[in-house]
Amino acid sequence: SAVGRGPEVPFSSEAYRISATSRGKELRLTLAPLGPGEPQDLVFLFGMSGSFRLCPAAQLPRHAHLRFLTRESPPRALCFVDVRRFGSWRLGDAWQLARGPCVLSEYQAFRENVLKNLEDKAFDKPICEALLNQRFFNGIGNYLRAEILYRLKIPPFEKARTVLEALKDQEQARRKKNPSLTLSKKLKLMRENPDLLELCHTVPMEVIAADKKLFDPDHSDNYAAFKNWLQCYLVPGMSSLRDRSGRTIWFQGEPGPMAPKGEFSHHLLLQAHCCCEAQALMSPQVTTRASKRRPRAAAKPPKPATEEEEEKEEVADGLRKGRVLRRRKATAAPASSEPEAPVKAKRSRRTTARRGRGEPGV
Repeated sequence: SAVGRGPEVPFSSEAYRISATSRGKELRLTLAPLGPGEPQDLVFLFGMSGSFRLCPAAQLPRHAHLRFLTRESPPRALCFVDVRRFGSWRLGDAWQLARGPCVLSEYQAFRENVLKNLEDKAFDKPICEALLNQRFFNGIGNYLRAEILYRLKIPPFEKARTVLEALKDQEQARRKKNPSLTLSKKLKLMRENPDLLELCHTVPMEVIAADKKLFDPDHSDNYAAFKNWLQCYLVPGMSSLRDRSGRTIWFQGEPGPMAPKGEFSHHLLLQAHCCCEAQALMSPQVTTRASKRRPRAAAKPPKPATEEEEEKEEVADGLRKGRVLRRRKATAAPASSEPEAPVKAKRSRRTTARRGRGEPGV
């Protein structure tokens, strides 16, 4: 595509086979010629809206940035479609080095990688932010972290190390108690009492098991199935906060001790037909500390504040508290027809008070 941001693909063949392998959030395509020629590998990242679609070559969807044509008559095209253009591809077969083991295909290595690195500064952050760190949670994204934490009733802004060290202790205790557990018994325990790392594996597996029935935004029935599967993310009645990277986390209950100061929780009404567009179409019902403040004096009614103005006031917490205290004092002061002059005052202050009442100074 002329508007695609990815590199040109130096591959040409009359007939070739396409195969795919995934690891975490990456997908590797291998283009293998059926005749002479060298294979070509491409590694894709999907961003928020990237996907592959097979369609008639004469009816390409918008934003089809890369196309593989069939030899049929009429031909079809396998297209990499990315409306927001956050997705990308690169030449070669190498996975990104900064990504850890896949939560799906390399579960045991993924689990060990997390538990042996709990001293890493990544786990100084809230658990909701740590879950997006692909060095340790390769494959977990925004909607998955919300669903995982919701099922375990873990506050999203609890410190990550606090949550995960508890798992480490539980695992050691379990091994001491049952040193000879068989694999089948381990799997049974996992299903009956899953911990956070196990849900990082099983919750994405639920989505994969449902396959294409969940994710086609062009078919409302399919997308309705995905919405019905969601228990927390974008669900009406849930609370949400933006984390320190600006991503929105949905949750129920208390946010946790590391919740960002100046942020506010709000309930969201889902109106969207597509997961990637839902947030822009939502109608928030906001409840903030600002809405509970005492009104200003009657002579100066407060102007209606926009959401952005409310956020700025909440971020400037110290200044806000000072303004609130001054307003409270002004509201609590009793009305009087004449100000009461102090009994013992210096000459200069008495003069000022008289002038304030319109009397001549001495």
